Amino acid sequence: MDTARAIPQFHPTALVDASAEIGDGVRIGPYCTVGPNVRLADGVELISHVVVDGHTSVGTGTTVHPFASIGLQPQHIRYRGEPSRLVIGENNVIREHVTMHRGTSQGAMETKVGSNCFFMVGSHVAHDCVVEDNVILTNAVALGGHVHVGEHAIVGGLSGVHQYVRIGKHAMIGGVTGVESDVIPYGSAKGNRAKLTGLNLVGLKRRGFSREDIQALRTAYGLLFSQGGTMAERLNEVADLFKQHMGVMDIVNFIRAESSRALCTPASNGNGV
Repeated sequence: MDTARAIPQFHPTALVDASAEIGDGVRIGPYCTVGPNVRLADGVELISHVVVDGHTSVGTGTTVHPFASIGLQPQHIRYRGEPSRLVIGENNVIREHVTMHRGTSQGAMETKVGSNCFFMVGSHVAHDCVVEDNVILTNAVALGGHVHVGEHAIVGGLSGVHQYVRIGKHAMIGGVTGVESDVIPYGSAKGNRAKLTGLNLVGLKRRGFSREDIQALRTAYGLLFSQGGTMAERLNEVADLFKQHMGVMDIVNFIRAESSRALCTPASNGNGV
């Protein structure tokens, strides 16, 4: 078996601190800067003019494009230099001018990004965010501090997400949307101030959800956002009817979970399905 190490390649103009941990096959292009507490796993590529600093780890196979700024101090007026972290998973694509900041003592001291995500030009991941696997942030999306974005969610271009908001798995946020409330898993939301417009049916079909699963989600959505009774009553009814359905229970558990933000709902209580 060939155990030869793939030697990292540094461009002569790159500034890489001697204390940084550099994995096999890492490529660091022209005018990049890598700080002393950085860990770049095997196969990471910094194309050019990239800054990676702070207590930051970047997972295997991730590519960072020019002028991205990764792991610098958070934009938080109470940050006092604590050794907080930014942890980035594997096989991400981080495009030009993306910014990702490390955590704060007001949060978990960690900003966490999953694997197989796509961060388009100019998108921003603020302090203490959690971005799960397979998320897409399109051009100029801004996540405020402490935002949680579930797996396979997509946030449309020029959208802003208020601090502490949760966006559920497989959700779709339309472009130029201000998201100030929690968006349920599998939901679709858009607007100057986001309102639910139904389920992310296109996304569900593309990801291979069965017709039966989609119909169950549609029925549950209609019940949850009908005008009869209180939300608590409707939530209990849906939980009883669909207790064996994992997707519906994702929505139920999301709504029941503790949150500092309100729940994003349809405009005028329309059910949008």
